[in-house]
Amino acid sequence: VQLVESGGGLVQAGASLTLSCAASGLTFTYYHMGWFRQAPGKERELVAAISWNAGSTSYLDSVKGRFTISRDNARNMDYLRMNSLKPEDTAVYYCAANPNSNSLTTPLYRYWGQGTQVTVSS
Repeated sequence: VQLVESGGGLVQAGASLTLSCAASGLTFTYYHMGWFRQAPGKERELVAAISWNAGSTSYLDSVKGRFTISRDNARNMDYLRMNSLKPEDTAVYYCAANPNSNSLTTPLYRYWGQGTQVTVSS
């Protein structure tokens, strides 16, 4: 299984970014997809998650209304659209996959990407 993130970068506060995750080696519709982040000195946290059929989503309170998770099951891709970015959004963002028999919001996702850095300057 491979999960490959792209789309990170350095932006100013208020800007937007879209992260993409390309999945291979798995039956994509068998998996919930999540985006986690980890900032220096902080614990990893679940930012957003989407169920296998996109019927359910979940967001960290601090990103509600600014971030949107989506997926394209035909292309084995999922996305995190991030608007109105803030310096506190600075972190390494990880794409993750979890079997759809498990909880959408558990931190214990099975497969992980290598991460992409998002840096928001003030």
